[in-house]
Amino acid sequence: MEAVNRRTELLLLLKKSSEPVTGNEMARGLGVSRQVIVQDIAILRAAGENILATPQGYVLPRTNIEPAVRAVVACRHSFEKIEDEIGIIVDLGGKVLDVIVEHPVYGEMRGNLMIANRRDLSIFLKQLHKTEAQPLSALTDGVHLHTIEAPAQANINEILFCLEQAGLIVR
Repeated sequence: MEAVNRRTELLLLLKKSSEPVTGNEMARGLGVSRQVIVQDIAILRAAGENILATPQGYVLPRTNIEPAVRAVVACRHSFEKIEDEIGIIVDLGGKVLDVIVEHPVYGEMRGNLMIANRRDLSIFLKQLHKTEAQPLSALTDGVHLHTIEAPAQANINEILFCLEQAGLIVR
């Protein structure tokens, strides 16, 4: 398949999918290697496509959904508390869009998470353990920000209250 046609197919696949799609799934479907998909995604991004890489796979942000409420919350905790923190957020109807840390050399560093439920959280935690990767918050002694999204301000308020009660909020 010609590269231009393959990239068009990649975009169509992402637009049709309601779930993130992994590079391996796209590679199998298009009969190419995962590395070719990674390069195609980079070329599409350079051309202005807003393709996000998440722990669950590639995704296009949805623009035709009902507006949600967003908040940025400052947290601090150990590696062992990641599941507690994100679990509180998703259990109360929130979605963790990203994690942000302030690096002394690189400035703001952001990782797209897009964790909306316990299944997404489980995948994320398995990837952390499998790869033995450190979370971005390891760079800042556990301090980090999350952009969270929820259907209503009441959800955000309850999430913030429960994170505070669990001792996970930085004040």
